[in-house]
Amino acid sequence: QVQLVESGGGLAQPGGSLRLSCAASGRTFSRYVMGWFRQAPGKEREFVSTISSSGGLTYYADSVKGRFTISRDNAKNTVSLQMNNLKPEDTAVYYCAAGGPLGLHLTINNYDYWGQGTQVTVSS
Repeated sequence: QVQLVESGGGLAQPGGSLRLSCAASGRTFSRYVMGWFRQAPGKEREFVSTISSSGGLTYYADSVKGRFTISRDNAKNTVSLQMNNLKPEDTAVYYCAAGGPLGLHLTINNYDYWGQGTQVTVSS
């Protein structure tokens, strides 16, 4: 069982930055592939980024590639999402998720545990 708690959301101006963090409970955090998803009002939840259990592999949605960076600290049981050059279309609730140990996961169905989400609003 893994419990995930996101933090770091808020209001940012276009072109600004925010850093999201996700704290995980449990001693097996390093076994999980971690991911970030987001859901805008009236839209389906979509993939943002994923990182392998060791942190050596990452993958991004085209919409955030070059602007967002995912990282993890297995000693601290945390995964982060650095978001730069934010755009209004990045406005959404952002969710942290944990899935099985192998490879990278790009789809919702590959994740077993989810946080409650943190709101990110990009507006001038």
